[in-house]
Amino acid sequence: MALQFELVTPEKLVRSESVHMVVVPGSEGEFGVLEGHAPLMSTMRDGVVSIYKTDGALPETIAVEGGFAEVTEQGLTILAERVSG
Repeated sequence: MALQFELVTPEKLVRSESVHMVVVPGSEGEFGVLEGHAPLMSTMRDGVVSIYKTDGALPETIAVEGGFAEVTEQGLTILAERVSG
């Protein structure tokens, strides 16, 4: 099973891929998203998104500044104000 993950800024689509899990820096704390996660929408604080391509893999990290995260049946979409790294 895989989670469809997209990372978008106002300028462009940064990432679009199937991954195992993503850890998001939510404004109320970090949360992990796996395939089949319940739908939710959260604001994000400045922080690091950790992307796990497979179970047990080391994470790839991307720094983000603000934005929103939305989990739907189709997967996770992060709308970040800015990304670096």
